[in-house]
Amino acid sequence: MKTIIRRLLCVVALLTAAIVPLRADSDDPPSRVARLSFLKGDVSFEPSGESDWSQASINYPLTTGDRVYTNNGGEAEFETGNVALRLNGNTDVSVTNLSDQLLQLGLAEGVIRVRTYNMISGNEIEIDSPNAAFSILGNGNYRVESYPNDDATFVVVNSGELRITGNGIEQTLHSGQSAKLVGSDPVQVAWLSPPRADAFDNWCNDRDRLFVSSPSLQYVGPYVPGFYDLDSYGSWTTVAAYGPVWYPRAVSDGWVPYREGRWAWISPWGWTWIDEEPWGFAPFHYGRWALIDSRWGWIPGEPVVAVRPVYAPALVAFVGGGGFSVAVAAGPPVAWFPLGPREPFFPWYHHSDGYLRDVNIRHVTNITNITNINVTNYRYVNREVAVTAVPASVFRGGEPVERQIVRVDRAQMARATVIPHPEVAPDRRAIVAGAPAVHPPVEQQRPQIAYRQPLGGNRPEQPGNLRSGPGPEARPERAVQPEREVQPERDVRPERNDQPAQPQARPEPQRPIAEGRPEPRPNPQQGEFQPRDQHPLVARTPPPPPNPSFEQRRPALEDHPGRPLEPQQVENIRAGRPAGPMRDQEVPAHPAPQQRAPEREARPR
Repeated sequence: MKTIIRRLLCVVALLTAAIVPLRADSDDPPSRVARLSFLKGDVSFEPSGESDWSQASINYPLTTGDRVYTNNGGEAEFETGNVALRLNGNTDVSVTNLSDQLLQLGLAEGVIRVRTYNMISGNEIEIDSPNAAFSILGNGNYRVESYPNDDATFVVVNSGELRITGNGIEQTLHSGQSAKLVGSDPVQVAWLSPPRADAFDNWCNDRDRLFVSSPSLQYVGPYVPGFYDLDSYGSWTTVAAYGPVWYPRAVSDGWVPYREGRWAWISPWGWTWIDEEPWGFAPFHYGRWALIDSRWGWIPGEPVVAVRPVYAPALVAFVGGGGFSVAVAAGPPVAWFPLGPREPFFPWYHHSDGYLRDVNIRHVTNITNITNINVTNYRYVNREVAVTAVPASVFRGGEPVERQIVRVDRAQMARATVIPHPEVAPDRRAIVAGAPAVHPPVEQQRPQIAYRQPLGGNRPEQPGNLRSGPGPEARPERAVQPEREVQPERDVRPERNDQPAQPQARPEPQRPIAEGRPEPRPNPQQGEFQPRDQHPLVARTPPPPPNPSFEQRRPALEDHPGRPLEPQQVENIRAGRPAGPMRDQEVPAHPAPQQRAPEREARPR
């Protein structure tokens, strides 16, 4: 009996180790990103640390500091698997902070909807506006509108719970409630009646159904971006050796994973694969690929309860070395192949041993010994059947891969060795995956977004009253219900109410939110716009410091081509100091790079 109990305790300990995140290094990259999952019309993108806009690309991973703008008539969506953010036209949104515990968004102007599913306990979602900050408290459906020229923000809670934090106010809105906020020092708040659904709401509801009714959810889980796109572009089959396997449909003859797309340089991961297929996110940042009966299948891996799968920039191995030589006019090419079932992924960016285990936990059987694997002598099943090679110039500039593939035969691959990363420093075009430059109206309106925290502290919330500002008597607050998964909804908002509820003496009567919105203003390109710098966003959580620009990082990147900067190097550059040397040991071992000679002052001739 004691032996049985002892074994059970060992099993519980192993399960606990699998459930609890293993990482303890705060410098590790975040385990999640936000995928640009839908684009319609003119949608512009500004990478973290930059001031130049480019055309947004589908499947591009967004992270802290990135910014998206939809022009007039445009729509966009980015999502993390269990959180979807949709943008209407003329909307300016920044990803202020995206970590394992916090998704913080900055809404400078425009209209957004946020839909949350299966929120993880302890995770937070914050939306900052020019008037106040909004904290989403659970699964639900939320709409926020910002009109900085009129110093007004509207918020609608169709389902869920949301807390308003501003100067002199901290108040919770419940399902079916909405409010208008004016000013910020202090903020004035008034109740409004929620409106009927408009075209933007209907489009958001259609997108919601893809998330909550996806058959792929049972195989992939709710925390993998893009899982729902697998339903329309492929099918699932159970294979005895691998478990659930997804096969893409309508791919070209001779199709190979990681061949139809381009490479981008995205901090802190460095080289990142951007696939051009509409379904091409989940299968290229999670899981492994296997050639099964002459057909490529994607293996999501064994699910781990209560753990969000760790995002990887590309699950490939790069090859090169002295024995790898292909005749290319521009020099040695860059070559890679997809990782196969149960093969380890060794990141080419800074990480801890705990991160290494987490990013491999679904696929590597003996996860505790992963740091002892000899990568050089490892047998990779896809090495001779799925290698892709391109000239270094194509790789460096984020150009499409499939148009300029270099032929590599099996004998050449047999002589090649696995290397930690290609020795190719990125070109400036690589930070946007080679997308063309654009000049949206917001470029002239708001060069930068500033933030400020509420001043003077927050007054304690008073039951039944919406503080700081004249307005109708607030609806009585309800007890917060336990978090639960929200089912698809046709339209959970109440019918339009043109009569004020519980009228009382006040400066302005209560009215439906649609009537409270300011009149549409001309497009800035038509000759009228107002600078936004006088409308900083109110943030409950202090935003992280801005990232150094690509030009600030370029000299240090050229010192060790192909290797992203380590956290202490980024911090040195941010503080105006030299980046300093790298400290991490690469896997497999990489020859030490040659340091650039110090620049000498030019002497007058």
